[in-house]
Amino acid sequence: MDPFLRRPSFSRRKTSRVDTVESVSVYWRCNDRDDVSTVGDLSFGGLFIKTRAPRPVGAAATIDFLVQEGQIRAEAVVRHMETANGLGLKFTAMPEGDRPRLGMLITRLRHSSRSA
Repeated sequence: MDPFLRRPSFSRRKTSRVDTVESVSVYWRCNDRDDVSTVGDLSFGGLFIKTRAPRPVGAAATIDFLVQEGQIRAEAVVRHMETANGLGLKFTAMPEGDRPRLGMLITRLRHSSRSA
C-alpha cells in the first residue's frame, strides 16, 4: 500500500494514564446501581474500572475514590465497555478542590509502578 494513502492513527486520549500497581478502589453509581470496583488505570481525563457489571456507553456515572489522598469525587460518562473486564470512563466534571488530590494520587501511583 502506498504510504501516502494510509490513514494516520490518532488516540482520543489527551492525558497519559498510569496503571494501578497497588489497589485503588472507587465507589460508583451508574443507572441507579451502586458498586465498588478496583481501578485498572487512571489519568486526569478518566479511568478504567474493573467490573463484570456492564453499563451502556454514554451512561452517566458518579465516582468517589476511596484513597489516602482524601476525598476525590467526579462525574463521568461511560466511553467504552470491555465485556468481562470493565469500563472506560471519561471525567466530565470534578470539584476544583479535588483535582490537586487526583494529581497526588496519580503521582503516588507513578512512583509505585516505577518501584514495582
